[in-house]
Amino acid sequence: MKEITSIAIEKLHAAGAAFGDIRIVTKRSNSVAVRQRSVKSIRDTESRGYGVRALVNGAWGFASSSDLTPDGVAKTTEKALSVARASASVPPDRPAVMAPEDAYRDTVVTPVARDPFEIPHKEKAELLLAVNNAMLGVEKVSLVYSMLRFMRLNRIIANTDGSYLDMTHTVSEPIVTAVAVSGDDSQDRSFQGGGRAAGWEYIQEVDLLRLAPTLAREAVIKAEAEETPTGRTDLVLDPMHLSLTMHESVGHPTELDRILGWEANMAGTSFVSPAAIGSLKYGSELVNLTADNTLEGGMATWGYDDDGVPGRKWPIVKDGILSGVTTVRETAPFIDADRSCGSCRADSFSSVPITRIPNLYMEAGRNDTSAEDIIAGTDRGIYIQGMGSFSIDQRRVNFQFGGDFFQMIENGRLTRPLKKVTYHARTTEFWGSCTAVAGPADWRMHGIMNCGKGEPMQTMMMTHGASTTRFSNIEVGASRK
Repeated sequence: MKEITSIAIEKLHAAGAAFGDIRIVTKRSNSVAVRQRSVKSIRDTESRGYGVRALVNGAWGFASSSDLTPDGVAKTTEKALSVARASASVPPDRPAVMAPEDAYRDTVVTPVARDPFEIPHKEKAELLLAVNNAMLGVEKVSLVYSMLRFMRLNRIIANTDGSYLDMTHTVSEPIVTAVAVSGDDSQDRSFQGGGRAAGWEYIQEVDLLRLAPTLAREAVIKAEAEETPTGRTDLVLDPMHLSLTMHESVGHPTELDRILGWEANMAGTSFVSPAAIGSLKYGSELVNLTADNTLEGGMATWGYDDDGVPGRKWPIVKDGILSGVTTVRETAPFIDADRSCGSCRADSFSSVPITRIPNLYMEAGRNDTSAEDIIAGTDRGIYIQGMGSFSIDQRRVNFQFGGDFFQMIENGRLTRPLKKVTYHARTTEFWGSCTAVAGPADWRMHGIMNCGKGEPMQTMMMTHGASTTRFSNIEVGASRK
C-alpha cells in the first residue's frame, strides 16, 4: 500500500498542507445469533476504503472513497484539499494546530491465539444453541438470546510527519441474555463481561455453558424479588457495574473536546473546565482513575491512534484530584500540553477521527481487601452487579444508574434479592463518597463496543475496569425495569 499512500502524501506536501494523512481501513465483521432454540442470523461482512485529511491555513478538509486506484486517491486527496481551502476562507477564531509528534514506522497486531474468523459458523452456532438450551431448562425462563460477535480492523496510516503504520486489531464479544416471567413481572439477566481484544480463546475462557444456568436462575430470582426500599443507603458496586458509571461520569466529561464546548452530541458537554485540571476534587482519596491505551486486552489498545500517536498511559483522577483529561493532537495545545494523549479514533474509513474515551479503569485498592470483606464491613446497603439503565444531564453533573442484579446487605451479610433498583447522585459527590476499594485480586475489566458520539454518530470501543467498591449514603429509588 505504500505506493498508494505516497500519492496522497506527495500531493499534501506539494499543496503546502500543515498536516495531512491517508488512512486505509479494512473492516471485517462476523456474528452468529441464536434466539430460543434456532439460529436467527449469521453475518460475515467486509469493507475497505480510505479517508484523507488535510490541514490548510488553519482549517480542515476531509474526503473519503473506496476507489483505491492511483487516480482515485489523487482525486480524493485533491477534494480534501479543496474542502480545507474553502473552510479557511472563513477564518476560524483560533486556527487549528497539531501538537508535535515523532514519525513512526511500525506494524502492530493484536495477539490472537485462535483466529475467530477461522472457527466454523457451525461450531459457533452449536455452542450458542447449547447455551440457550441450558437456560431454557430453568423453570420460568421463557426467552433466551445469545450471540457471538467478532471484528477485525486493519488500518494503514501514512501522514506528512513521515509515519507509516500498519495495524490489525481483533476483538471478540459474547452476548447472553435470559428473560424470566413470574406472576405479572418479567426480568432479564445478562452476561456482563463485555468484549476483549483477543480471539476465540476469550470465548473459551468465559465458558458460557458454565455461566448459562446461573444467569437463568438469577433472572428468575429478579422476577420474584421485592422492589427496593427508597432513601439513602450504602452501595457496594461490582466491577461490571462501575464500568458504565465511570464511562458516563468520568470518561465523557474528561474528553477535552467536550470541555472546550466543541462536542455536545450524546448527552452534552462537561462540567469540567481546563482550569480545574490539577485542582478539582473529583472523588475521595481512594479514587484513582487511569487512562491506559496500552492495556493488555484493551479494546482501545490500537498501537497508535488515528493521529499517529502511540498508545499512552496517564492519570485522569489521582488520589481524588482531577489530574488529566483526554486529548488529541488538535486539542492538546489548548491546555498547553506538549503532546497528545493519543485518543483520536474513527469508526470507519469514511468517518473523521475524533476524541474518544480511552481504556479507562479504576485502580484497585492498595491492600488485599476482597469483595466479601467490603460486604462484611457494610451494616446496611445494596450490592449491585452488572450494568442497567442510565441517565445523565447535559453537563454530566446529575445522573441516575440502574444495574443487572441486586441484593440487600444487612449487618454485613447478603440477604434478600431486590429488583428495579436505581440510584441518583451528583458526579463529584458520588465519587467523593467512595469509602472502600477491593484489592488487585478482585479487579476485572469490561470491554464496551457501542460508545456513541458525534454527528453523524460514530460507534467506538474501549475497555473499563475496577474492583468492587463501596459508596456511602447514596440516594436510591425504584425504577421501572
